[in-house]
Amino acid sequence: MSPKDVSSSGKSGAFTPARILVLVIAVLSIVFIAENTKDVEVRLIVPLVTAPLYVWLIVMFVAGMACGAYVFRRRPK
Repeated sequence: MSPKDVSSSGKSGAFTPARILVLVIAVLSIVFIAENTKDVEVRLIVPLVTAPLYVWLIVMFVAGMACGAYVFRRRPK
């Protein structure tokens, strides 16, 4: 039997522990965002901007995802 015929140790499935953890964190983030809807004031260097807290949470979540994607992107060898 060649190495290609042997299946991997279950790491190729759709639900790996890392993917489950990311899914749980994403769901908790969405629930947290949905629960925080009051208007807040945020200082953006100089201007003071008022918007619902969930807008700022979504903006920071997307910024974090973009930073993570940039840092952990796969580079060609």
